[in-house]
Order: sequence, then structure tokens, then C-alpha cells
Amino acid sequence: MNVHTGRQPTPAESALVDAFVDRMGELPGDGEIASARDNAIEALKTQGLPSRRVEAWHYTDLRTLLRSVAAYDGAAGTNPLPPVIAGSAVAFVTNGVAVSAPRVEGVEFTKFSDKLSDGSVIRELAIRDGDDAIGQINAAYVTDGWAVTLADGLELEAPLELQNAQARGQGHVRFPVKIGKGVKATIIERQTGGEGEGFSTSVSNVTVADDAEITWIILREQGVDATQLAQFIATIGSNAKLTLYVVNAGGKLVRQEVHVLVKGEGSDFQLRGVNLLGGDSHTDVTMTLGHLVENTTSVQIMRNVVTDRARGVFQGQINVNKIAQKTDARMACNTLLLSDDGEFDAKPELEIFADDVACGHGATVTEIDGNHLFYLRARGIPENEARGLLIKAFVAEIVEELESEPLVEALEAILEKWLAEHV
Repeated sequence: MNVHTGRQPTPAESALVDAFVDRMGELPGDGEIASARDNAIEALKTQGLPSRRVEAWHYTDLRTLLRSVAAYDGAAGTNPLPPVIAGSAVAFVTNGVAVSAPRVEGVEFTKFSDKLSDGSVIRELAIRDGDDAIGQINAAYVTDGWAVTLADGLELEAPLELQNAQARGQGHVRFPVKIGKGVKATIIERQTGGEGEGFSTSVSNVTVADDAEITWIILREQGVDATQLAQFIATIGSNAKLTLYVVNAGGKLVRQEVHVLVKGEGSDFQLRGVNLLGGDSHTDVTMTLGHLVENTTSVQIMRNVVTDRARGVFQGQINVNKIAQKTDARMACNTLLLSDDGEFDAKPELEIFADDVACGHGATVTEIDGNHLFYLRARGIPENEARGLLIKAFVAEIVEELESEPLVEALEAILEKWLAEHV
């Protein structure tokens, strides 16, 4: 626990508490919801923001890194962007307000603010543990989002895009998503921002029922002065497969937590991550994965490109329960370091309590191979272009695993844009 007894609150901590006092009358929900909000902000006041003394936040000292908190700006709403994939159904949230949702057969959309008002989501506001700073802030401030239910047996031909835009100011949203039995779908969680100072939190609670096959893509393109703290929390049923892509291509201070419980026998969890880090940004992807039953599998692969003075973090913890025999779980974190001033910290962990498993982890850090660069330049390719080709090849292995050609093209376009700005 991160207790700052007797210590002066930082400007960011004071701003968070003061903003809650100013806005509490405008936040949806009363009774138990209001009490949950009060408890969350009280925990934040008592514990403060987590520092490096807290193991889970050791490489992201939020108390030091979060120097200010953007004020709420009621005029910061934006229009929706064209979907990543043409033809996708877009559910749009901007400045913490759910604005529009599509009509899709077999998919039900409900404003999260309505569920806050009727008190039906009190369990959604539960804090994971004493160091759950993201959960505390979001529970205190959350205003809206979309609660989504996908009916049993549904097969979506086009992706469903949950678009959250925070141009500037402050916004806090939730996306509780219930995925029925046998569903096959691609869901894109798109986090975007403008060039103004922004502070936002986003929490996605996902339940994947038996026999479902889901590809979920978190695509983050935040502005250079944006701070976003986000969580993806999921449980996976029997014989279900959840493939999660996390693509970070922007933001000054980003923490993306992934917490997954593999609860059904025969289920599979795949995580693929691409961190494109430039400027003086700080990006942290922290994952906890629990294998709770027998005969389950998982693979996590992170690819990181670091340039300028950027710093990146990957913490991955796999826990194999005592009864989770026949678990096959593997994790790898590979980093391409392009600058002497850049930094990447990797902390893979295995906690294995079963004795019949196949588990492993590894981490590598390298720079662009001089021989490869020479090979390309000797064939008349300019140095910047040659570097770009080698970086693309490093990332392509992850991106091209996607079966959808339009998705691959969209992610490659984001990579091209980032390369043009940073390499």
C-alpha cells in the first residue's frame, strides 16, 4: 500500500481532490454509487498517488511523473473520426460523454451514465486493491461510456469500434462488454486525443463466454501533452479465445494495465503489443495473467521501438494456479533502442504453483544492425529510409499476425506516420 501519512500532497494530488469537490454534484448516480465515489476519492487522499516504492508502480513513479492535472473543459467535445476500418460500427464517446451508438443486430448499447443513475453497476466501481490508482480515479470521476452486450452465437462481419476522444481537459469513461457464447467478433478500442493538455482514464471490463473467439485491439493515438491511465480487465470462459493487441503511438504519460483471468478449460489468451515511443514520453504496459484451471494456453509478445528521450516499461506477470495443470504459457519482450537517451525497462515474471506445465519468458534489447543498414544503403537506399524499413520489419511480424488485411494496412499506416515524425 502507498501511504503518504504526514507528507504534503503534490499539486496533482491536490488538483484531483479539489476537482472532485467541484464536480461531485454533476456526477451521475446517488446512494451506493455516490458512496463508492466518496470511498474512491478518500482512498486516493489517504494513500496518495503511487510512487516507485510500490512494486507495481516501481518503473512508473506516478507521484513524480504526474506534475499537473488538466481541468475539466465542457467545450472540449469533438466529432467522431472516420473508423479505422471502413464499414465498422462506431460507438462514440467524447469528453467523457457517450454521444452516439450504431444499430447492429445482436448488439445492445446502453449509456453507462444511465447505469450509474439507476445504481445497477455498483460492482463495476469496485477497487482491485490498495494500489489500484487507476481504478480509484476512474471510480471517483467516471461520467459515461457504453455498456455493450453481444448476443450468443453472434458473428460480426465488420468490426465494432469503441471510439473515445479526449481533445483536451479531463474525461473518464468505462466500457463494460459482455460477449455471449460462441460469438466471433473484432472490437477496436480507439483512444484518441488532440494537441491540448489532457488527462483521462478509461476502464474496459470484458467477459468472454464459452466458445467465443474475440480479437480486441487497443489503438492509442494521444497528443504530445496527454496523460491517459487505462485498464483492460477480462475473464475468459471455456474453449474461448481472446486475442488482445495493444498499439501505443502517442501520449506524454501512458499507463495501460491488462488484467486477465483464464477461467475456462481449453481457453487461450494471446497478447501482442507494439509500443512506438518518441519525444520525452513515458509509456507503461503492465499485465497480470492468471491461469486458474487445467489445459489453458497463452502467449504474450511485445515489440518496442524507442527513440529520442522516451522511456518505456513492460511488466508481465503470469500466475499458474496449483490446479492449473497442463498450462502452456510463454512471454517475450523485444526492444529496438534507437537513442542513447532512450530507455526501456522489462520485468517478466512467472509464479508457478502447478508441477505439470510448460512456461517460459525472455527479454531482449538491441539496436539497428549495422550490417543490415549497410546492406540497404549499398543498394542506394537513403539512410533514413533504410532505418525505417528495418524498424517496419521489426514490428511487421506482430502486425501481420492479424488475419484482416484492412487492419494490417491500418496499423502499418500508423507506423508509417510515426516513422515520418520520429525517424
